[in-house]
Amino acid sequence: MVSKKIVVGNMKMNLTAQEINQYLKEFEKKEISKNVIICPSTIYLPYFVGKKFQVGIQNVAAYEMGAYTGEVAAKQAKSIKVDYAIIGHSERRSYFHESDDIIREKITLALKEKLKVILCIGETEEERDSLKTYKVLKKQLKTALQGLDYKEVFNIVIAYEPVWAIGTGRVPSNLEIHDTIAFIKEIVEELTQHKLPVLYGGSVTDTNIKTLNKIENVDGYLVGGASTKVDKFMKIIEVVVPQ
Repeated sequence: MVSKKIVVGNMKMNLTAQEINQYLKEFEKKEISKNVIICPSTIYLPYFVGKKFQVGIQNVAAYEMGAYTGEVAAKQAKSIKVDYAIIGHSERRSYFHESDDIIREKITLALKEKLKVILCIGETEEERDSLKTYKVLKKQLKTALQGLDYKEVFNIVIAYEPVWAIGTGRVPSNLEIHDTIAFIKEIVEELTQHKLPVLYGGSVTDTNIKTLNKIENVDGYLVGGASTKVDKFMKIIEVVVPQ
């Protein structure tokens, strides 16, 4: 039976054009599930669309179109057949000071243009140590999902990424992840009357994926650094979405 889980590769601001060409040559030798979504740097999106997998953009503007130098509109992404948009990643929240309200605006515009949304939520180490994880996650979800209609919600995937685990090699225990995902699903259903997929992200690698994949209520994984290396990413895909 084909896995219904999802694997998202967030390549962030990595690889040159030459490296991307080589990456795709190696990647296309493999059988890839449509449940794999690759999110390259924006300038490389045209290299990825039309392949065996789905494609996501790492960010979209909080504006429809216009004089916003350096930004990319959801409508522009959709026009080149991008499938998904990552919105609310902790690096956007932290480095670019994106508030919950800005994230909601981006979600609204992405859904309007028929892009599916990967909504990232997560707590900082300080918030975790202060036992505020659930409070923070609930606030992020409540603001992000506010005002969405019944049909729009179906096009959202939640990605839980504890900020303190991203790129650090530190990963919560399977029990911690299970309990947090269960809480997120409960809140999402309470807010939307829907059951939405919830992914885990944060130092997901080819060496820990077998352990992480034992968590029953996780619907897939958001992979960062490991997605930039074909061999490592393929090992993750083979575990989570085997052909």
